[in-house]
Amino acid sequence: MPRHADPNAKEALVAAARAEFARGGLRGARIEDITAACGLSKGAFYLHFAEEHGPVGPRDVQERTPRYQQLVALDVRLDEAALEAMWEYRDVLGVLVRGSQGTPFEGALWELVDVEVNRVRKSFEDLQCQRTCRTDIPGELFGSLIVGTYLLLGIRMTRMYDKPDLAAWAAQLHTLINEGSQPVDFKNSVARSKP
Repeated sequence: MPRHADPNAKEALVAAARAEFARGGLRGARIEDITAACGLSKGAFYLHFAEEHGPVGPRDVQERTPRYQQLVALDVRLDEAALEAMWEYRDVLGVLVRGSQGTPFEGALWELVDVEVNRVRKSFEDLQCQRTCRTDIPGELFGSLIVGTYLLLGIRMTRMYDKPDLAAWAAQLHTLINEGSQPVDFKNSVARSKP
């Protein structure tokens, strides 16, 4: 039978949290102290706040919850904006890729690529720690795959005259990224593969 939340508990938790923050600061505040101050369990805190405000978890990914869908929609919008910028400055991208040898800008693109690979690697490894994506793929490889894909799309854009549907590209790329990086139940997949 599902557990129903006490309608007054959320207000009590907020009041206790404010008092705890005032006493110990943000770094010193502990969920256990907040819940104990109002006579509730730690689970009560998560019942009221973690599902609403916490990070996207494995259940969110598996069930495609509204929070997961909002995160994907945000990622798609941000990537669409990046693709739009790449389209607008595709001439500059072309020069950096093909025509900057022997100039002070020769390594600029590759420095940017390295920064982005490391950014994506770190984000992917954070998701791996939360078990919201595959844990059997090295973060460095995933970062290189993602950044390399976008770089190659940018290079393709340098040879295009007609603007592609960048919104569709962004959405389709995220479908590939999210579907291909989901956690795998290794026991079941190994059992299914045995004759």
